[in-house]
Amino acid sequence: MKRILVVEWQHIGADISNTCERCATTGTTLKQVLEDLKPYFAYKNIHLIFRETVLPVGQLPDSNRILINGKPFEKYLVNAQVRQTPCCSCSCITGQDAAECRAIETPEGLYESLPADLIGKVIVTAVAELE
Repeated sequence: MKRILVVEWQHIGADISNTCERCATTGTTLKQVLEDLKPYFAYKNIHLIFRETVLPVGQLPDSNRILINGKPFEKYLVNAQVRQTPCCSCSCITGQDAAECRAIETPEGLYESLPADLIGKVIVTAVAELE
């Protein structure tokens, strides 16, 4: 029986070329990790559904968020917290003098853009939860 894994990437801006720099980096990295994991998904009998959700500017604090089967990315990590950090790119997009964008802080560091190894680790953890 195929299991379903829904991965949703949320960001402000019209699309990946019109979002903030760190959201674009996270989105590009996420898409590459999902592509790289296709053989793993096939082996595990996982049907992947990827969704990209463009948020209105009023939801800036939620921009750069990944949800896996509706569960926030950071919930798969030990001792992780969401932080808001200054983002010049978001300032340009929103027209604000200063804007803050979503980041994740773990004991290993602060991630304004999520790296491939961390995304891969979380995806594998989410797949394990389906088993």
